[in-house]
Amino acid sequence: MAPTDLPSRYAVIGNPVMHSKSPQIHAAFAGQTDQNMVYERLAAPVDAFPHTVDEFFSTGGAGLNVTVPFKMEAFELTRGRQTPRAMAAGAVNTLWVRHGEFHGCNTDGVGLLRDLGRLGVALDRARVLLVGAGGAARGVVLPLLSAGAQRLHVVNRTEDRAHELVQAFAEHPAAARLSAGGTASGIMLHSQWDVVINATASSLGDTAPDLPPGLYAPDSLAYDMMYASQPTAFMRQATTDGAARTADGLGMLVEQAAESFFLWRGVRPQTAPVLSSLRAMLQTGA
Repeated sequence: MAPTDLPSRYAVIGNPVMHSKSPQIHAAFAGQTDQNMVYERLAAPVDAFPHTVDEFFSTGGAGLNVTVPFKMEAFELTRGRQTPRAMAAGAVNTLWVRHGEFHGCNTDGVGLLRDLGRLGVALDRARVLLVGAGGAARGVVLPLLSAGAQRLHVVNRTEDRAHELVQAFAEHPAAARLSAGGTASGIMLHSQWDVVINATASSLGDTAPDLPPGLYAPDSLAYDMMYASQPTAFMRQATTDGAARTADGLGMLVEQAAESFFLWRGVRPQTAPVLSSLRAMLQTGA
């Protein structure tokens, strides 16, 4: 095989990361679109993200997806060389190198909106509760507001972090529809919620955020950005508390991955068959 025929290398970087289904997703996208590429998992020590990224790209890597807990570090690594989506989010989940420098984008917001659209969720004038204030939450604040959410209330176990996140968007024209509080107080002040989104990583440990009962409006959706073969702890909690519907983040994962794939390869894959196949794999334990 000639050097020019070697596949381009991509990976998802995180800690933990071995649970990630991103390799299967991108392999399916590559097969669909006839792209010569490989995609792997890359575990980075929590104190060595920049070094791990440097090493990956210096040995021929072409692109990285970034997952917990490194999206904020990826933002700092690409400061001044980010797409408008990444700058608006203050977090990066997609990396590549151009002219010897790291560049970044955030595809979480577009991934979430596309999956909510698939689920038939109307965000226009919806009351949305966003649980969590990390990189995953930052990436979806402006997309949710831009989609017409009447109220977006961010809560976090450490309330100061929720207020810091909201303050980061204080100059945005839609800031009046954005508010913050703690998970233990203030949630009920805004009545019931049409959409409750868990942007924490709690479900990775099969635990649910500490939320009070009575959050859910009629016909409400509880959406967990995490995913599993069975309903997550957050989804089970939401069902008990009265959510009309629940969904996990597998569709969001596939949609944000498709946007990253497009940024890297210039080709937009079909997501529906990949999501269907991935769901079947999860349910059979594959």
